[in-house]
Amino acid sequence: MNNPVPIGPGPDMLGSVLRMGGALALVIGLFLTGVWLFKNWQRLARRRGALPKLNVLEVKSLGPRQAIYVVAYEQQRMLLASSPAGVALLSHLPEAEEENTAPAARLSFAAALQQVLARKQS
Repeated sequence: MNNPVPIGPGPDMLGSVLRMGGALALVIGLFLTGVWLFKNWQRLARRRGALPKLNVLEVKSLGPRQAIYVVAYEQQRMLLASSPAGVALLSHLPEAEEENTAPAARLSFAAALQQVLARKQS
């Protein structure tokens, strides 16, 4: 009167394992897609024509936690200083030239810094 116990996997167990494997593959695929989108979001936005208005043009490190930045917002350019105490505006720089000017004609970081320091001393 004892019922025999099946030893191998039954059809219900095999279906469950396949469903669980498929769900795991779907979750891993969604996760990897999300990671890829997170890493490439800005590159995708630029392709659609939404160019960023705020750009860090140049950075010069002055020490372990101090730096000077040339930051552009549309046609405006600013010289900013960063330190452990915070970020400070040092000076507004001359407006950026039009896009069709040669890059060599633009003011370099060193020239802009010297120009600002000369204005501060006089």
